[in-house]
Amino acid sequence: MPTVILLDLSLSMTRPVVSGDNDFQRKHLAIQGVSTLLDYLAAHNRLEFTALVAFSSLWELVVPFTRDYKELKEGLNRMDDYDKTCIETGLAGVSQIVMDEWGVGLPCQVVLVTDGSPGVGKGSLKESLERFYSSQHHHDDLSTDGDEFPLPFPFPSKLHLVCLANPPEVQGVLGQLQRLVDMNGGAGGVYLPEGELSMATCQSLFSKLAETQFPSVSWTLKCGHMSSEVQAVPVVETFKKTYDFGPLVREPSLQMEILGFLDSKDIASPAVISRHLVLPKPTKTEKEASEGESGASGEGDGDTAEHDGKAPSFCVLLHGSLKVESMVALVQLGESWYGFLYSWADSKKKSNLMLSVLEPGEDAVSWLGKISQLGPVASSPHNPYGEDDTTSPYPVRHADKRSYAQNTTVWIKPSGLQTDVQKILRNARKLPDKQQTFYKELNRLRKAALSFGFLDLLEGMSAMLERECTLLPGTAHPDAALQLTHAAKELRLAINKDYDDNIAPLQTHFSKSDND
Repeated sequence: MPTVILLDLSLSMTRPVVSGDNDFQRKHLAIQGVSTLLDYLAAHNRLEFTALVAFSSLWELVVPFTRDYKELKEGLNRMDDYDKTCIETGLAGVSQIVMDEWGVGLPCQVVLVTDGSPGVGKGSLKESLERFYSSQHHHDDLSTDGDEFPLPFPFPSKLHLVCLANPPEVQGVLGQLQRLVDMNGGAGGVYLPEGELSMATCQSLFSKLAETQFPSVSWTLKCGHMSSEVQAVPVVETFKKTYDFGPLVREPSLQMEILGFLDSKDIASPAVISRHLVLPKPTKTEKEASEGESGASGEGDGDTAEHDGKAPSFCVLLHGSLKVESMVALVQLGESWYGFLYSWADSKKKSNLMLSVLEPGEDAVSWLGKISQLGPVASSPHNPYGEDDTTSPYPVRHADKRSYAQNTTVWIKPSGLQTDVQKILRNARKLPDKQQTFYKELNRLRKAALSFGFLDLLEGMSAMLERECTLLPGTAHPDAALQLTHAAKELRLAINKDYDDNIAPLQTHFSKSDND
C-alpha cells in the first residue's frame, strides 16, 4: 500500500541532542531515520509508492508519490526549517494528497515523524483535540468544512507516530498522541526510541518500524512437484468482515497451491476483494551477485532485474503458459479462501502475472458452483456437455445469456452520462435517417435509468427532446418532429411500464410511404 512520510520541520526540531562527542539536531536524527526506512522500502517493497510531506504551521508536498527512492532522499536533504508545530495541519495535508492521488478505496500508511512537541496556542495539539471533542458533544455547533479535524482519514489507513525524544520529555504528550491513533481507528501506534536518544537508537527505531509494519512476505507457489518463491505486491492482508452470524477472519497461509486451470472465458469478471502483482523472489545466488556488483560499481540500489533470467523459475513458466493458452490458475490461499492467477498486460509489449483474491467461501464465484467440487470432465460418469462433445471446457455454463456477459451501462463519472445524452441528441438532430440508432440509444438510457432508480433523468431527457423539437429548422423532415414528440411522451410514461417494454418508433404516414 502507498506510504506518506510526514516530517515535522518546526523550530523545536532544531534542538540539539548531545550523544557522546557528537552534537546533532533532532532534524538530523529524523532525516537519518527516514533514510533508514527508505533503504528498507527500496530493498523489500520497491514497487510501492511513497510521498514525502513537510509541515509546521503549514504543509508542503516535497516529493509526490514515486518509486524513485533517490528522489525521496534528495527531498530530505533540501528541506528548510520553519515555524511552530501544528500536527492538525500536517494531517489535513496528508488527507488532501491521498484523496487527490488515490481516492477513498486504497489503504495507505502514514508515518508522522516529530519530536513530541505539541505546539502552543492556536493549532497546538491540545487545542485541536479540545475543539474536536467539543464538536462531538455539541453536534449543532459543528465546525465548518475548513475547520473539521482531519481524523479519521476518509480512506483506510494506519497511522504511525514516531516521536524522537527521550521518554521523560514526552510523558505528558504520549496520551494525546495515542488519541490521534485511536481517532483514526486504532491501526498503528506511537513509537519511542529504546534508551537515550542518539543516532544509533534512532536508526534502530526506524528499522523496527520497517520490519513490523512494512513486512516483505514470501509465498510458495506450488503446482504438483514444482514450486517457486514469489512475492505479492501489495501484501495480501488478513480478511476481516462481520456477517449476520458473527465475524469472519481468514489468515493467508503463505502458500499458493494451484488446484487446477480454467479458460478465461469461463471465469469472466468475478467480484474480487484485491488484486496483486506476483513477482519471483531472487535466489540467494542472484542476491549475492547483485550485491557484489552493486558494491563494485558504487551503487547500492540492490536491483536484481539483470539476474532474474539466469535461474529457471516456475513462476515465469506459469506466466508464459497462462498467457499463451488464455487460461487462469485457481489457487488456494487459506481455509476456504481462493484466488485466480492470470496474465495481465498493462501495455502491448509488457505483461505481468497477477493474483485476484476472492472473498472467502466456496461460492465466491456464483456461476462456478462450489469451488471444492470442481473437477475435470473425465472424472464425471456423464459428459455434462453431451456425449459427442469432447472439447468443451469445465465447468458447465448455463445456456441462458447472463447479465454479466452483456454490455452494461455504467456511469461512474458525470462525463459518462453526458456522453450518452449527447449521443441521443446527435441522433435526434438527424432524424429520420438515424431513427434506428436513436431509439436504440434511447432505450439503453431508459433501462439504465430504471435500474438505478434515476427517474429524474427520464424527465430531463424528455424535456431535452421537446426542446430539440422546437429548434428543428424549417427544412427538417416532418417525421422528425413527430418522432421526438412521441419519444418524449413515452419517456415520461416509462416509470409505469415494464423494464423490458422498449420504446418503439411511431408508425407515421411518412414512414409507411418510405417503406413502400
